[in-house]
Amino acid sequence: MTERQSNDPLHGITLETIITRLVELHGWEKLGRIIRIRCFNNDPSIKSSLQFLRRTPWARSKVEALYLRSIRKTKNKPGL
Repeated sequence: MTERQSNDPLHGITLETIITRLVELHGWEKLGRIIRIRCFNNDPSIKSSLQFLRRTPWARSKVEALYLRSIRKTKNKPGL
């Protein structure tokens, strides 16, 4: 039996990895301006963000979309 590869660009990437990478790229302050959710603006942490995003599908979708846009931009920059 052959294995099928997923076409999902987020396949195998944890939500924790996504948040950590976004914080590295943008910082909490900018992240809070881009996506206006309380867990990014008031006493932000990976843990509180994970708790909120795991139970809030609309916010998770925004975070995942930002991650995909950010990764595409970094791949298109020379020297990265």
